[in-house]
Amino acid sequence: MQTRHTGISRRGLLAAFAASTVAAAPTYSHAFGLLRGAGDIRRIRMYSGRTGESIDTVYWVEGKYIGEVVKEINHFMRDWRTDGVIPMDLRNIDIMAAAHSLMEVDEPYMLLSGYRSPETNAMLRRRSSGVAKNSLHMKGQAADLRLDSRSVGQMARAASACHAGGVGRYSRSDFVHMDCGPIRTWGS
Repeated sequence: MQTRHTGISRRGLLAAFAASTVAAAPTYSHAFGLLRGAGDIRRIRMYSGRTGESIDTVYWVEGKYIGEVVKEINHFMRDWRTDGVIPMDLRNIDIMAAAHSLMEVDEPYMLLSGYRSPETNAMLRRRSSGVAKNSLHMKGQAADLRLDSRSVGQMARAASACHAGGVGRYSRSDFVHMDCGPIRTWGS
């Protein structure tokens, strides 16, 4: 009797994702377009210097988000100061994944800030003029990210190529803000 393996192997998923970087064009109206029809998976890789945690996971397969994995991403992107967790806007995760793919980098993002509680946002506003009063971080719609192997300019160009949200350059602090709000850019 012959046994059939019907599951998708990790190697198969990774190969399909790698193929997406070749098949995808960086001009599209939404970040989803980069990954649509390109291996039918989406992957996000990040680590947090604040918590010491890391995540490297496929969160979307065959047109569907994987609920349990999305919960892991929500927890990973929590407000580390308060341990507050909210559902992250998956459009922003898609933008982050698409920009990462465009940069053709294996290094995971360093997550500096994902969700921010109103208390954390207010505290940061008292310390810095660069923190918005109604920050999209408080809605789970933004992330501040860094890559050692790519400059702020390279990261910002990749995120801007998604034409899907806001992109802020913070060169002095060496990070890029990506959000799924209105399309706009700022910073240097």
